[in-house]
Amino acid sequence: MKCATYVIFVTSLALLSLASHAAPRPSIKWIAIPHSQLCVTEGSIAEDSDQRLTVDVTKMRAFVTVPTTQDIEAKFTYRGRSKTETSLGSGAIRRQFGLKLRAQDPCNLVYAMWRFEPKAELVVSVKSNPSQHTSAECGNRGYENVKPTRYLHVPPMSPGSTHKLRAGMDGEHLQVSADDNLVWEGLVGSLAMSFYGPVGIRSDNVKLEFELRAGQSGDMRPDHQLACKPGSGESE
Repeated sequence: MKCATYVIFVTSLALLSLASHAAPRPSIKWIAIPHSQLCVTEGSIAEDSDQRLTVDVTKMRAFVTVPTTQDIEAKFTYRGRSKTETSLGSGAIRRQFGLKLRAQDPCNLVYAMWRFEPKAELVVSVKSNPSQHTSAECGNRGYENVKPTRYLHVPPMSPGSTHKLRAGMDGEHLQVSADDNLVWEGLVGSLAMSFYGPVGIRSDNVKLEFELRAGQSGDMRPDHQLACKPGSGESE
């Protein structure tokens, strides 16, 4: 009897373990995102002689202007702190680089941020302000960090090191990988499903070189691009 109970207990644990890991996402066809397919709404993005994208400003915000799936990947080399630094709306000075999903506008979007300093961590946040659509309206309000069902620590960042950050959403389900390791998995909640927009990128107080890719959408007409207002002031 005790043996049978033990077998049932072990089997139950195995089933719970399997249930905690979502089925793998279908294969994604990745496309390179050049500078010409980015709308930079805060700060600036340049290109080096090898056509890699570069950032060396206190704040950078951008989104992809061609249709894609909710999948985005950045392979980047961290070059240290930006030439100048500024604090966030909260007053904190943070060095970080991250990916944006469902980025309807500066007030309603999902962030997957790799924070470098003062603490190395991967944080997913939903920023929701349903009645507000510009940074002037929402500022740094409406953030809610999402608790993952699976989490692994990201490595500390050192100048000169190269890394890969990838995020993908399938409905409410979000997976984030760092250096090809799944480090964050969970549900972003129904609130994040109430808005919709393109994928994008964000940085604060860092100097980077990077290459960007996104999942190819079924609608990839060359004339189908989202409207872009460069320098439109997406500050948070």
